Amino acid sequence: MKLKQHLPPARNLIIAIPWFWLALFFLLPFLFVLKISLSEPVLAQPPYLDLIREIEDGLVTIMVNFGNYQLLLEDSLYLSALLGSLKIAAISTVCCLLIGYPMAYAIARSPAHWRLPLLMLIILPFWTSFLIRIYAWIGILKGNGLLNNFLLWTGLIDTPLEIMHTPFAVYIGVVYNYLPFVVLPLYATLIRLDLTLLEAAADLGCRPWKQFLLITLPLSLPGVLAGAMLVFIPVMGEFVIPDLLGGPDTLMLGKLMWTEFFNNKDWPLASSLAALLLVALIVPFVLLRHFERRAAEEGAT
Repeated sequence: MKLKQHLPPARNLIIAIPWFWLALFFLLPFLFVLKISLSEPVLAQPPYLDLIREIEDGLVTIMVNFGNYQLLLEDSLYLSALLGSLKIAAISTVCCLLIGYPMAYAIARSPAHWRLPLLMLIILPFWTSFLIRIYAWIGILKGNGLLNNFLLWTGLIDTPLEIMHTPFAVYIGVVYNYLPFVVLPLYATLIRLDLTLLEAAADLGCRPWKQFLLITLPLSLPGVLAGAMLVFIPVMGEFVIPDLLGGPDTLMLGKLMWTEFFNNKDWPLASSLAALLLVALIVPFVLLRHFERRAAEEGAT
């Protein structure tokens, strides 16, 4: 009986820890960003006006400015940046899934003594700085880089290919850097797959490709969803890759936020961009989790 009396407080404490973590490192910074987005830019330090201002006779007033959000809705530049970010993030996520799924499947089906070395090969690039990996791709893709020199040496091309400062270079950089985020959760899902289901299906005359479509793929969907989220969400706000590998036509929200923060010193507008990006990412994710929960409840009943 005493054990049962001590369980609820311990359980509540365990549940409260992640909520406190989210409130401290997610909700609180977002409230600061939201506050700045409702302010006005000014040539000062910090470069925005405070929302709570004191005027004559000790009267305190709150000045809220929605002009930044109105500008985002009216100026086609920011809509183009949002659509460009969605396009690059979606295509990159699909490419990562198409490349990462066979890799994760091969690792999960390989002999046990080979799995750890193969996983180490996937994780190995993380031991190198992110910027160094991007600069390495610049050396590979530029006009006189390794790729063009090799193709010219083999005679496959007569003139160097223009890959740098194109959307294609951005896709290469994104897929290379975010591919492990797809492989690892997919591997964790596939390695737990009950192989007796495949054996039973084979005994019933089911062909291997049909086993994959009807058993393996549906059971691995949680890993697919986790990997897709781990790629899509950070790529939406990516700045370094499009700035170093992309050209002027590569317009993304992360690049615009950098420009507004550090070049134009317009912190309120940059903060409104950050809030818009967060809403564009959080709302679909919350709706997806809601429908997943409803489907799980309907399946249980």
